[in-house]
Amino acid sequence: MRYIPVIIGVVLFIYGLIDCIRSEPADVRSIPKPAWILVCLLLPLIGVILWFFFGRPRYAPATQARPAQSFPGSAYSARPKRYLAPDDDPAFLRDLEVSRAQKAEADRLRKLKAELDAREAKLREEHPNDETKH
Repeated sequence: MRYIPVIIGVVLFIYGLIDCIRSEPADVRSIPKPAWILVCLLLPLIGVILWFFFGRPRYAPATQARPAQSFPGSAYSARPKRYLAPDDDPAFLRDLEVSRAQKAEADRLRKLKAELDAREAKLREEHPNDETKH
């Protein structure tokens, strides 16, 4: 019974540290991400609690789309904050259309090659002596 608070503390520490490590550096609040990792390691329980209240990124609910932020001259580009299904993603649809067009073109070229090979075979049958002259 007396081990339950210790187990809860260890689980909270491990969860908080993993959450801190896996978070995006640009989304971390208050201080930089490496500083948060040090705080969590040096002050295990207090650091993790501080992480949850002051450092953890605040994510918008899935029903609300957050506007992407971009800063002129910044090395960080604006990235989407919500995930799209493949059939809603314009880049996926564009790549799918390009793939279909490439496959159709490959099929067309394969048919043309087969027709050309058939014509050459027919010409060889009609004029078998012409091959020896070359």
